[in-house]
Amino acid sequence: MNHGPLTYRIAGLPYEPFTDLFALSDGGHHWALAVRGAMRVTASADRGFPCRVALKDAKAGDRMILLHHVSHDLATPYRSAYAIYVGEGAFAPAPYVDCVPPVFAGRPLGLRGFSAGGMLLDAKLALPDEADAGIRALLANTQIASIHAHNAAHGCFVARIERPESIAP
Repeated sequence: MNHGPLTYRIAGLPYEPFTDLFALSDGGHHWALAVRGAMRVTASADRGFPCRVALKDAKAGDRMILLHHVSHDLATPYRSAYAIYVGEGAFAPAPYVDCVPPVFAGRPLGLRGFSAGGMLLDAKLALPDEADAGIRALLANTQIASIHAHNAAHGCFVARIERPESIAP
């Protein structure tokens, strides 16, 4: 859905920082991953295991890493981290421009609008399938530089939404 000039872009996390986690041995007690605050999991359903690189749910049987991820790493009171899933061999699709990725579908999301300095300026709760409208409403405030989407119930980071001026040509 396009509403005129470019409003926002959503991209998955890069896979490269997570590749070494898949190479680690579980060592009987998952110690190699555990010391990094991570664990290997296998998706048990086609929904409920959202990959933050591919921005879609894994399929049942897919191997994933569940890990602690710092999503808002700025020296402010709003620095934020929580658990995320990354699928083995995941690749980031082309950025979603003026539309939301599959991982947003059917989920209530907390949308947090931040200034360029990382301070929280506004937030909205987007009910299932209302994320686009919530993003656009927050970006109507020109002081909001980016938005972080989080699952409303579990609180985990889903994706970062950027304004056009933060998009490289």
